[in-house]
Amino acid sequence: MAGEAAETRDDLSRSAAGDRNPWLVAVVISLATFMQVLDTSIANVALRNIAGSLAAGVDESTWVVTSYLVASAVVLPISGWLSGVVGRKRFYMLCVATFTAASVLCAFAPNLGVLIVFRVLQGLGGGGMAPSEQAMLADTFPARRRAQAFALYGVAVIVAPTVGPTLGGWLTDNLSWHWIFLINGPIGLLSLGLVGWLVTEPETLERERRERLAGGLRVDWIGFLLIALALGCLEVVLDKGEREDWFGSGFIVAFFTVSMAAFVLFIPWELTREAPIVDIRLFGRRQFATANLLMLALGAILFGTIQLIPQLLQLSFQYTATLSGLVLMPGGFAMLVMMPVVGFISGHVRPKYLIGLGMAVVALSMWHMMSLSPAADFSYFAWARVYQTIGLPFLFIPITSASYAGLPADKSAEASSLINVSRNLGGSIGVSLAGTLLAENTQVHQAYLADHLVPSSPAFQAAVQHATGTLAGQGLAPAAAAQAAYGLIGQTVTQQATLLAYIDVFWGYALLAAVLVPVAFFLLRPGQGRAPAGAH
Repeated sequence: MAGEAAETRDDLSRSAAGDRNPWLVAVVISLATFMQVLDTSIANVALRNIAGSLAAGVDESTWVVTSYLVASAVVLPISGWLSGVVGRKRFYMLCVATFTAASVLCAFAPNLGVLIVFRVLQGLGGGGMAPSEQAMLADTFPARRRAQAFALYGVAVIVAPTVGPTLGGWLTDNLSWHWIFLINGPIGLLSLGLVGWLVTEPETLERERRERLAGGLRVDWIGFLLIALALGCLEVVLDKGEREDWFGSGFIVAFFTVSMAAFVLFIPWELTREAPIVDIRLFGRRQFATANLLMLALGAILFGTIQLIPQLLQLSFQYTATLSGLVLMPGGFAMLVMMPVVGFISGHVRPKYLIGLGMAVVALSMWHMMSLSPAADFSYFAWARVYQTIGLPFLFIPITSASYAGLPADKSAEASSLINVSRNLGGSIGVSLAGTLLAENTQVHQAYLADHLVPSSPAFQAAVQHATGTLAGQGLAPAAAAQAAYGLIGQTVTQQATLLAYIDVFWGYALLAAVLVPVAFFLLRPGQGRAPAGAH
């Protein structure tokens, strides 16, 4: 057994590098990743501009984001099967080409309906990219160097959402929203050229593809339809739920019912198929299931905080889109520094200890955000973001590396698909729940504070007198100043209630991270090698 493990440990017959330097290949495939992940966050800051330019309502413009998420969710779980049928390199280049072409078409869309169609096409291309890239990395690097490879890849996956709001805000403020899509054109073409030149399709994968197709192509159409309905409808529920009043809306109830019914039917169907389109049997492995649970939480924390902080700055502190994006930049640089450090440490420390440390750091950083006050300045938010991002590399790298430990070599593509589903689904859940908690708790805090605004309260009387004096000093007549003072106090109450609601959300993230610290210790000690292809 030890000899077999040693033999498979450095078996690179599935490597995408061929006789080239594997680090060069890692850089090349990370380029397209950066472009795709950047696009998932960059469009959010331009929705108002898109709506105004295309004569659409702001609520209608949110379908620009929802359509992309739904299309990506549909293709993600089946991308492992598609890469096995089409060929990994061929499928990856097809995804990059589709994403790039759709991006340029989005920039020239004449109306919102056409833009949404192109965003669906863009999501179909983008959804298949990340699983293919991670499968290439897992197969190209031996287990002892895999963490370092994922550290390089993680720079694109985790830093891109941090840069996205800043870049999107700058392009929107200084050029136009069209450029948030046009910038993908040259990057996509460069990526296609480099992948075609440097990335190799291993003979082992070609042989497996020929064997798969030898008896004719068998497509699990029912499995595909069920997973598409399950994840696609769930994305609609998560993205639109807060705007549509959740289960008070027949629209949300209908989509949620379809999603849950599809999930219930999908699991037994796939477990009884000889050639399932999604190999959910992988979740029967404790290591893989635990890694996916932790990746789900990482997605919720990463994407939730990336959306909440700029929103807080723009609504409560009157920051511009560009300035609110700049607040996230120091955190991006912190991750850039920490990624290679954690990649090196991962070769010497067991993943469960690194993940436990990462969750503890994230919990403490969220606890720090609970000191939020109206006097918070740019440096407060910038440092708070740095504290958060220091812990993220301790999560992304070991979780991703641990998810492949002990899996058969020919399951890399399926594992990559499922781990990316967990990250994206976690992000959608995190953003959705945070938005709902924020809206509900704002109302709760506002009602509580308003109950204490009674004329008999000395504190209230003092506040009215102070506000009246301030407004009168600015030139208002005494009667007008007294009336405006009540409006000013009401505005202050709303601002305070909003800040308290944000503190509640940060407390929720802190609690989630703290609870998951012991979950990390359910990870098995990963072996250095991988099971041979076809092993169970």
